[in-house]
This record gives sequence, C-alpha cells and structure tokens, in this order.
Amino acid sequence: MSIWKRSASLEALATQCQQTLVAHIGIEFTELGDDCLRGRMPVDARTHQPYGLLHGGASVVLAETLGSIAANLCLADESKMAVGMEINANHVRAVREGWVEGCARPLHLGSTTQLWEIRIEDERGRLVCISRLTMAVVKAA
Repeated sequence: MSIWKRSASLEALATQCQQTLVAHIGIEFTELGDDCLRGRMPVDARTHQPYGLLHGGASVVLAETLGSIAANLCLADESKMAVGMEINANHVRAVREGWVEGCARPLHLGSTTQLWEIRIEDERGRLVCISRLTMAVVKAA
C-alpha cells in the first residue's frame, strides 16, 4: 500500500525542480515506489570537492531533496507543508566518478513531524552516505 497522499509523477517532480539547485547539480528522480522516492546524482565537476571526490555537501543536498519532496507527498492536507528541521549524514565511502543513487524511506510519519532515512549508494550498490532527516509539518505559506 502506498504512503503517498498527493499525486505526483517523475516528470512533475523534475518540472518542479527546474531552475533550482536540484537541476543545477543534475539530480534526477528515478522511481516513486510505494514507500520510497529514489533519485540519482552525477559525480562530476558539479558535485566534486577540491580533491576530486564527491562532496559531502552534495550528498546532503541529494538526501534533503529526496526526503523533503517525499515528506510533502505524504501530506493529504493541502494547507500543510513539510520543511526541514534537522539533517545529519555519515559519509562512509568515497566516490570519484559515475552516479550515486539515493532512496528516501520514512521512519515516522506523524501529524507534526516526520523522520526519514536516506541511503545513498554507488553504482555497485555500496553504501556511500546514510542520512536522517527530520521534517516539521507546518501551515503552508
């Protein structure tokens, strides 16, 4: 059974992110499963740190993008929105090139807060970054 309360498509998510940091660094949405939003990000000059490795901040951008969008898709009430309160990330493997893929899954879907886990893996399925994102559910602006 799907956790999503708002309708969405991969194409609509991509359109929503045009002219944002998400599009600038090349994040692509790849799957909207029953309980997971997946996306991928290139590991290239846009996402490298000065030593040629995937920048930890870029991994956090991917994690927060997937978790934030997923959180908002879980809200039935259109007068509400989910906004980030706290994010943490543990970077466990370096990546120099290719793509990384993230999957955001809920740990808690409450009426005032949500907690999401985002796993980011390399092309071989090895863990690169594990992130936890806390979202506040507030009145939409």
